[in-house]
Amino acid sequence: MWKEFVSGYLSFSKKERTGIIALLALIFLLTVAPFFYPLFTQQEAADASAFQHEIATLVIKEKTTNRKTDILHPYQYPDNGTYKNNRATLFYFDPNTLDKAGWQKLGLREKTIATIQNYINKGGRFRQPEDIQKIWGMSPYDANRLIPYIRIAQQNAKQDFTHKKLDKPTYEKPAYEKKAYSPTMIDINTADTAALISLPGIGSKLSQRIISFREKLGGFYTVDQVAETFGLPDSTFQKIKSRLTIITTGIKKININTATIDELKTHPYIRYPIANAIIQYRTQHGNFSSVNDTRKIMLVTDELFNKTAPYLTVE
Repeated sequence: MWKEFVSGYLSFSKKERTGIIALLALIFLLTVAPFFYPLFTQQEAADASAFQHEIATLVIKEKTTNRKTDILHPYQYPDNGTYKNNRATLFYFDPNTLDKAGWQKLGLREKTIATIQNYINKGGRFRQPEDIQKIWGMSPYDANRLIPYIRIAQQNAKQDFTHKKLDKPTYEKPAYEKKAYSPTMIDINTADTAALISLPGIGSKLSQRIISFREKLGGFYTVDQVAETFGLPDSTFQKIKSRLTIITTGIKKININTATIDELKTHPYIRYPIANAIIQYRTQHGNFSSVNDTRKIMLVTDELFNKTAPYLTVE
């Protein structure tokens, strides 16, 4: 009686055993699934095109900008824009008789010294210490630093009268000319991804597509071909068109008298039907005597001929 009761509750039919096994397998899969989930998902890579664009712009500007550097490296520039020479030595002096070495010892720049000597040589004269502030290129910092040490020798009336006529400097203040900004032109047949990324609206993906399209073509023969790049919006092309140029004109050409159908059809402008037609025409009529002979092929339209002719040769 007891054995029959136990066996009745603990025995399972084939269908029940199958269900139990399936349930245990499902529980096992749900348990280990979180550990294997990262292996089947791919995190989207962050788009660094904006950062690359800024870096490329800085690289181009650094290559094309002529930076002015101060000739006298001992000078240091404080926050107020004036310069300070740590090697300067102050002493009492007469600006009307001081030589170049003396001015250098006082810590003035070469350009300022040349202006003072030119003023003296043309008859100019300092009659009071404050006159040194009128020298073109003399910074307020240097003027205030030197004025307490200026000692001007007294001149007789005749000499003073003579110099009054010559005190006015004969030089003129040079007019400031603002240099017009001219954007850097980019050779589309030699530009790398860094140069292309510097263009507005061009990121890493578009720059790589332009270069890939250029390599498949064998080089660009006109700037307008860039607009045919896959995924390049026309609005973006119109923005960058003025900065594109062709300096390197070497075009990789395909010999239509020796090329195979596989070599022909890899060119973006020559699809399989055109490549097959070229091979069939060459088989029936012999080698092409000139690229113009491809016009005789029915599938070659005038538009297609004009696009492909620069990339074909019979030699």
